Amino acid sequence: METPIACACCNTPMQTFRCQHKVDGEVALDLCFGCQSIWFDQFESLQMAPSGILELFRLIHEHNTTPRHAWGSTLKCPRCEDRLVQSFDLCKNGKFTYYRCTQQHGRFTAFSALMVEKGFVRQLTVQEIEALAKQVQVVRCSSCGAPVDIRTQSACGYCHAPITILDPNAVEKALGQLVEGAKPPKPLDPNIVADMLLDHARQKWGAQLTLAKTGQWSSLDDNPVDLVTSGLAAIRALLKR
Repeated sequence: METPIACACCNTPMQTFRCQHKVDGEVALDLCFGCQSIWFDQFESLQMAPSGILELFRLIHEHNTTPRHAWGSTLKCPRCEDRLVQSFDLCKNGKFTYYRCTQQHGRFTAFSALMVEKGFVRQLTVQEIEALAKQVQVVRCSSCGAPVDIRTQSACGYCHAPITILDPNAVEKALGQLVEGAKPPKPLDPNIVADMLLDHARQKWGAQLTLAKTGQWSSLDDNPVDLVTSGLAAIRALLKR
């Protein structure tokens, strides 16, 4: 049995996730749910079949209650232990960030960045950030886990990743491709998803604010809302209706 590789962030053994290859066979990926990250050996991200991407999407949701720790300042390649270099790329849904090995062994990517790359998540517009800031104020960076005060920041001040949100239209399209010939899933109303997401964020922020006023919560930034994780839960709830 192959020895699991160590996470580039927390150095704990990563879990193996196997999915269908685009052409033939399977792709074995390495996941860390504590860091909400994935290690891609060279070209593995491009080799995943659509069904594999969706199974990974479901698996991420199933582990969304796993305690998360923010990324450290130094990330090391699990293959050669060289320091990883931050890189950026663009796709139709906006900019996403990842950390690559200069020896070309692969790249370390946050779950949310992968979901941007695959079309599940999109970058918030300036207007959406301004509207959300009036209600939520502080969110958790979906890439590195650091708190982001969206009243003053339009991107994470630590890893520079943009503020992102789950895209229900992309999720609906992807779910429809999961099983060929299957009955199409019930259409998702983006407005309903957005309302559910904002309600969740407002409720969480309100609860934290109440605890802070009574001295039972030391900092409103200790456990900010993650818009991607909240979106996963909202869409999952809608699909079960």
